[in-house]
Amino acid sequence: MNDENPYEQSDEKTSSRKFGRRGFLITMGFGAAASALLRKLPGKPSTEISQTAGDLVSFPPTSTSTTLPSSSVSLNDSELANEIETVFEKVISGGRVIDPDSGYDAVANIGIDGETIKFISSAPLNGETKIDATGLVVSPGFIDVLSYPTNGYGEWYKIADGVTSNLCMHGIDNPMQKFLQNTETHNPPVNYGGAVDHYQHRKILGVGIQKTSLEERSLLLERAEKDIQSGAIGIHQQPEYTVDLKKSEIVDHGRLAAKYHIPLCLHLRHSYDKDFGSQESAINEAVEVARETGCSVHIEHLNSTGGTGRMREAIDQIQNARDEGLALTACIYPYTFWATYAGSARFDNFQKKFGISFEDLQEVGKPGRLTEETFSVARKNNKLVAAFAMSEEDVTEALSAPWVLIGSDSILERPHNNHPRSAGCFSRFLGTYVRDRKVLTLPDALSRITVLPARLLEKSSSSMKNRGRIKPGAIADITMFDPQKISDRADVSNPAQESLGVVHVMVNGKLARSNTKNNNVQSGVPILRDAI
Repeated sequence: MNDENPYEQSDEKTSSRKFGRRGFLITMGFGAAASALLRKLPGKPSTEISQTAGDLVSFPPTSTSTTLPSSSVSLNDSELANEIETVFEKVISGGRVIDPDSGYDAVANIGIDGETIKFISSAPLNGETKIDATGLVVSPGFIDVLSYPTNGYGEWYKIADGVTSNLCMHGIDNPMQKFLQNTETHNPPVNYGGAVDHYQHRKILGVGIQKTSLEERSLLLERAEKDIQSGAIGIHQQPEYTVDLKKSEIVDHGRLAAKYHIPLCLHLRHSYDKDFGSQESAINEAVEVARETGCSVHIEHLNSTGGTGRMREAIDQIQNARDEGLALTACIYPYTFWATYAGSARFDNFQKKFGISFEDLQEVGKPGRLTEETFSVARKNNKLVAAFAMSEEDVTEALSAPWVLIGSDSILERPHNNHPRSAGCFSRFLGTYVRDRKVLTLPDALSRITVLPARLLEKSSSSMKNRGRIKPGAIADITMFDPQKISDRADVSNPAQESLGVVHVMVNGKLARSNTKNNNVQSGVPILRDAI
């Protein structure tokens, strides 16, 4: 825990940033706390991609080095002859600008032309349109690294939660071409992209969750590679649900991920630690895949899979693998309950698996907990059921690891049959765990939802190299929120409630949200793997 107020900006920190009239300069007088934060942040990716595991991950193993990243970003006079007199298309004025990539944290003004940030200055700037951010934090737009495809509805709740990029690393629910076609019909306000959906390809082949033949495995790899060549930015597999999925098939897809420098995203095989398997062995399987293939492995929602009730041990397992040079990261959602369909294998023997009872279950969209009788009905009808099976320590211990990101694992649908993380994930993280409980400092917390997910994906997608940052030349994906008000309202009985405190959201230079109201704009663009 951190007892320092994460939202307080000291005079010493403010005075340590100086701006030149002809450029934008950050001076690193942050003190010990900021230095510690910057040591946690991954270094800049190498321009030469090696086939070793350590080089393939965007988050290198934690270093003990005290060297700070480069602190200077500027625009030459030739690029902007007289920046103070220039009239920008848009100016964001008077907000507390935090760029976790560089460590910059000061009250400043931002000049934007088109989709690009052009200039940042402590002096006032002229703009055709001015956005008053006084009293607000101005952050890179939040990147939801573990969402589901847009549907013409749920993405607006993402905007209200500060999300500017909705990335379906939990699978795109379709072949890549169809995913892109479907998403284009929504004209979403958020950027979009995602991972090969291995289970969807199994369903298309008629295999489902069953064992695969050598011929079928070859066809699955061909389909996965076609999706990657069409722009997929990862591969998703879920051995807990695809119960007959062999490790060798995961390894095959891991080698494919390594070939294209994209992460293999895994929903681990075991989310319990009882008689039916173990979370320790599930994490070991992910480690072995990373070791055997050289690919980057991203473990999905660690708090509800490999770390439930044993988060410290899970973090140590993964950190030991990272210290070995393997490329592992993880994400969590900041809740103590998960939700899935009652008819799924996850609810088989759930009492023994998770050490919970019927009273720890609640059907989404309804008040009150379940009984054996009402759960039987929910299971028969395959209703979405929330299971209160995690502790606060599962969340806070996970956040102690600097390579743990935040991913919602949900998007709201019109029947509102969703976990409340579909609408309130990021606001809950910043409101409950940062402001109220002081688990992380605000800059550290923002890094988990901006620059770190960008780095995870930027080796294969140049679109991510200019996102997750606030600096000249970056894409203007920007979230402005009130640090004292940001909070979630969505709950199990009513997940369709917008978050509070997210005031303005800009996606590719367009305002998708103004003064706490969503605008009717289609500002999102696809986030794709670069063509080779």
